[in-house]
Amino acid sequence: MQSIPTGLHVAIIMDGNGRWAARRGLPRLAGHRAGVAALRRIVERASGLGIRRLTVYAFSAENWKRPAAEVAGVFWLCRAFLRLETGRLQARGARLQVIGRRDRLSRSVLREIEKAELATATGRGLHLSVAIDYSSREAIVRAALSAMEASRDSRNSLSLCAASLAKALAEQADDIDLLIRTGGEQRLSDFLLWESAYAELYFTDRMWPDFHETDFDDALDDFRQRERRFGGVSPHAIPLAEASLAGAR
Repeated sequence: MQSIPTGLHVAIIMDGNGRWAARRGLPRLAGHRAGVAALRRIVERASGLGIRRLTVYAFSAENWKRPAAEVAGVFWLCRAFLRLETGRLQARGARLQVIGRRDRLSRSVLREIEKAELATATGRGLHLSVAIDYSSREAIVRAALSAMEASRDSRNSLSLCAASLAKALAEQADDIDLLIRTGGEQRLSDFLLWESAYAELYFTDRMWPDFHETDFDDALDDFRQRERRFGGVSPHAIPLAEASLAGAR
């Protein structure tokens, strides 16, 4: 694998756990358990590659609609992951942050989150963000209300509101460089909508439990081939345009 740009923020929609289990005649929770193992692999790989930030979609606000037994199992795995991985994250100099709502989480889950965040707060390596009970639309609405309040008395309220909105949202996540979705679906599913405005999107049919380091490397290699213009013009196109104008003269 060739070198990748430094300072990347990579986001992953970890999709396909349930279908992975169903194809093997296993309960859905077995797929989520295998998904935790995949997350551990990718966190280690991202840390080794010098990725600045890795944000993963663990549980959406819509996932509360799933059967109660499955939801309970997912949060049991969440607590286990936090307990077991905190020491490993500390050893790598990584920082863990959980984004999303917290008012609907149980006290036991909140305790594990708070302990893990506190234990890794000084990490200066990989910044691992785990989205739990997360909805990008809800996050944008909350940030917009806060921004409107902050810029209420300003004459230039539109620009200040936009700046305040971006600042409020940045408390949970910043701009995404590469967004990966596993499991064959090709949509964002209410994940980091504002932050993904200029993200490069990479979709794979690989189910999340089967996603390995080589798959992650493939996504990063694909990203390296992209030309990110952010609304501008490719620098390669400018000489061609000038040559075309010269020929026209």
